[in-house]
Amino acid sequence: MILTVGTRGSKLSLIQTKIVLDNLKSIHPELEFKVKVIKTLGDKERKKPLFTIDRKGIFEKEIDVAIMKGEIDFAVHSLKDVPVLETLETCIAAIPRRGSPHDVLISKGKVPFDALAGGAVIGTGSLRRMAQIKFLRPDLEVRPIRGNVDTRIVKVKRGEFDGIVLAEAGLERMGLESQIAERFSFDRFTPAAGQGALALVVRKDNKDVMKLLRSIDHPTTRAEVIAERSLVLSLKGGCRVPIGAIGRANDRALSLYGCIFSVNGQKKIFSFVKGSFDDAQDLGRKVAQSLMEQGAKDFEAEWREKYGPW
Repeated sequence: MILTVGTRGSKLSLIQTKIVLDNLKSIHPELEFKVKVIKTLGDKERKKPLFTIDRKGIFEKEIDVAIMKGEIDFAVHSLKDVPVLETLETCIAAIPRRGSPHDVLISKGKVPFDALAGGAVIGTGSLRRMAQIKFLRPDLEVRPIRGNVDTRIVKVKRGEFDGIVLAEAGLERMGLESQIAERFSFDRFTPAAGQGALALVVRKDNKDVMKLLRSIDHPTTRAEVIAERSLVLSLKGGCRVPIGAIGRANDRALSLYGCIFSVNGQKKIFSFVKGSFDDAQDLGRKVAQSLMEQGAKDFEAEWREKYGPW
């Protein structure tokens, strides 16, 4: 059987797709694959900060349209790029074992975060990371940065930025771990829902391909990210509301920590709950309810007034 897989053309996207295909081949050696590179809006619009682009699914919509049209059999996405509301036509068939969910700092001279000089310029394309940087170090300057991982690292080496914050999983997959100056703890710098995980998306009526993809689904990872995405969905969050969420699963036990920040960077509210794998969605709703009781809706209203309704 020959299957066509859709992916973005970035170096990281192609590496991630190869990891998935290698895993599938190890279980189904009879399979063959063709990789189809598809440009998304996020690839075409390279100058604007991501949270100012007026559309959901910036890095996945065009690829999922190709799934619906039957042009590709399935897609490999970074899960954090996949909207928490699934379409009627497609679904996440499998979530392989997660990479590191941590955020990390890359800085000139490998200076740790707390040792950066006041006024140092930190680059990020994420509203969540921007909010967390300003909460921890209001004396730092945060500027939007776009481009592939290696392009961003070059900008630090050139002195255009004193540091950048990135996902550790991407650096590990590209063999760039040696560039990391500091790995942030989850409570201090909480990742995005689904960070470090990949999503294999397929048409809901393509049962044969769905069954094949499920052979590399990782139940522990799935439980964690279901809880995280449930939290974001319950808060009606998106890339214009800086919500941090991290689930941790072990021996059928599951915990979830979530947080949200105020626009002025002065306030952070958070919540933590424990349960089991079977409680994953409910844990997300519980953390969301706790955050709302602490004023999360007021924070959301501030962000949406500043950057737009979704």
